[in-house]
Amino acid sequence: MANQPQSLNRSGLVGLCIFLGTLLTFGTGQIRYSVPEETDKGFFVGNISKDLGLEPWEVAERGVRIVSKGKTQLFALSPRGGSLVTASRIDREELCDTLPSCLLNLEILVEDTLKIYGVEVEITDINDNAPSFREEEVEIKVSEHTSPGSRFPLPNARDPDAGMNSLQSYQLSPSGYFSLQVRGGTDGDKNPELVLEEGLDREKEASHHLRLTALDGGDPIRKGTVPIRVVVLDVNDHIPKFTQSVYRVSIPENLSSGTRVLVVNATDPDEGINGEVVYSFRKMKNKASEIFQLNSQTGEVLVGKPLDFEKYRFYEMEIQGQDGGGLFSTATLLITIMDVNDNTPEITVTSSINSVPENSPSGTVIALLNIQDQDSGENGEVTCFIPNGLPFKLEKTYGNYYKLITNSELDREQVESYNITLTAKDQGSPPLSTETHLLLQVADANDNPPVFTHPSYSAYIPENNPRGSSVFSVTAVDRDSRENAQVTYSLAEDTIQGTPLSSYVSINSDTGVLYALQSFDYEQFQTLQLGVTASDNGDPPLSNNISLTLYVLDQNDNTPEILYPSLPTDGSTGVELAPRSAEPGYLVTKVVAVDRDSGQNAWLSYRLLKASEPGLFSVGLHTGEVRTARAMMDKDALKQSLVQAPPNTDWRFSQAQRPGTSGSQNGDETGTWPNNQFDTEMLQAMILASASEAADGSSTLGGGAGTMGLSARYGPQFTLQHVPDYRQNVYIPGSNATLTNAAGKRDGKTPAGGNGNKKKSGKKEKK
Repeated sequence: MANQPQSLNRSGLVGLCIFLGTLLTFGTGQIRYSVPEETDKGFFVGNISKDLGLEPWEVAERGVRIVSKGKTQLFALSPRGGSLVTASRIDREELCDTLPSCLLNLEILVEDTLKIYGVEVEITDINDNAPSFREEEVEIKVSEHTSPGSRFPLPNARDPDAGMNSLQSYQLSPSGYFSLQVRGGTDGDKNPELVLEEGLDREKEASHHLRLTALDGGDPIRKGTVPIRVVVLDVNDHIPKFTQSVYRVSIPENLSSGTRVLVVNATDPDEGINGEVVYSFRKMKNKASEIFQLNSQTGEVLVGKPLDFEKYRFYEMEIQGQDGGGLFSTATLLITIMDVNDNTPEITVTSSINSVPENSPSGTVIALLNIQDQDSGENGEVTCFIPNGLPFKLEKTYGNYYKLITNSELDREQVESYNITLTAKDQGSPPLSTETHLLLQVADANDNPPVFTHPSYSAYIPENNPRGSSVFSVTAVDRDSRENAQVTYSLAEDTIQGTPLSSYVSINSDTGVLYALQSFDYEQFQTLQLGVTASDNGDPPLSNNISLTLYVLDQNDNTPEILYPSLPTDGSTGVELAPRSAEPGYLVTKVVAVDRDSGQNAWLSYRLLKASEPGLFSVGLHTGEVRTARAMMDKDALKQSLVQAPPNTDWRFSQAQRPGTSGSQNGDETGTWPNNQFDTEMLQAMILASASEAADGSSTLGGGAGTMGLSARYGPQFTLQHVPDYRQNVYIPGSNATLTNAAGKRDGKTPAGGNGNKKKSGKKEKK
């Protein structure tokens, strides 16, 4: 007869659930709760926000969530109340089977602090299962010669509930021949036995019908029954005997279905049907009947369904051998499941970031990981690691949790991103491993200032340049990215001859191109010293400075100016005297002119434009010396008129007249002329300074014989063996002397020409 389940009084359960759904505190530092099984979804388990020291509204704001890994999520967090509630119906027997206590562990993550809290929830039992028997009906065969006091084992009932709600007692329906006795086993089980109280007489009563009832201790009490039929047999005086009272075997968990575990054997010396032994499972626990199969004829125990060490590690059962006469004996079968490394480690990224600033300090948390392996022993011991050479490391935190942190400074300019391989490997043989990857971008920080392509710059611009023209450009490169690499150019504040630099030059802040705001005048200044700053757009910005020297190049934009002879202020012509007895080559006077330009633009040439007596006088092309070209004759007028021709409009030498290696001079004007602007400017300055010194008698040009003081002033490369004696180009006003014969007098030598060009009678008109 089938078992009839008893109805559960739910009215008394509500108060019990509220009482049990309270916080249990222990000294382990974990949060513990208890909740009864079979409660509805959303049932209150505990005030998790209070126990974490949070306000209810902080649960959602601070990212509090359950991170425990499992096939079924049994609990959830109430976003508004901050409570731990059930996520579905919980069946204690399904979760914990016959374990005396059912404890579930989960982890709570506080996202903003990356802290893990352990929570242990005890699932308390309610009396929702009635005791039941595996057998629909039990038949016991008893020989009619069986002596009173003989015992016959009865089937055990099973109740998956725990505590008082589990199986507590058995009852036997009234009988004049049989009684019930319950013996306690070493494992705490209650084993019912049928005891023969009176001798049997098959001829009087061939069979007896009894009912065995199993009762639990719940409120109300639940029970289950099984009918028992006792068949009285003729005499069978031998019982089957097993070769071992206890069979022990250890098998690996990876045995396939149908594999033979072992063979049990029982023998019966009786003949015929009384000697034929039939095998059957009797007492089975932990769903063993679903896992193993027993061949009733051969005694072979086979694997019926896949084994799983992680779920069940040990099976205990009884095997009964019964002969055809109804006699039987039992043997115990103990099966131990050995772990096989059949589970690869699992890596769960609980929390992670995908970008980290390059200036983050060492120890910055990149990710929180959970490592698990369902195997046991060495097969379940897992090590987690990352490749060498990376600026990261793994640190173990709570339980099986690891955090990936930075181990050294990052530099985006060297490595912009990392594809980090996380490997979890167990200690099995052979070991199993798994990998997961984290892609981490290194965010730029403004740690590189702009760098110019050159340590300093020099630029050249001709004077009289157009206003607004491009002068030069500078370039700076910033190794950072985005706004940290955007370079802005500016000029340092400064003044030139009292005028702000910004009125002369500007710079394009984006391109670094410099523009002239005015037309430069070489005669006003020859160089501009600029300070250029390149700044990035970081926060705070970084900058770098360089110096830029802007050289103004001279252009031929000034006409020569005659210094001597000076024209009288009354409008008359200038007068020079020369003796009538002057010989050819006699120095009458020397025209001294200067040009404000520099270099070749300042070298002058002279020519005689008009003379009252052509052929009587000549002028030195480059010296400006006016000399007699022949001896004066009586027919020559006492008064001669000469004009200085103005220079050519381009004021430049012809190719034959050009100084330097491209041309040569004749007579006393031969020599090598300076061939670049720098040398000619130095020489020009020397000549003008020498003219001034000679005029006041303080000339220092005699720094050494044949040197004109050039070595002392401009270095040994400027000596008379390198350049012609330009002292003859400078005439000393108020005297017939030139720098040449002035220097000769100081040296105690008679100047070339002999008579010192002494003035005598005779006049010359000069315009």
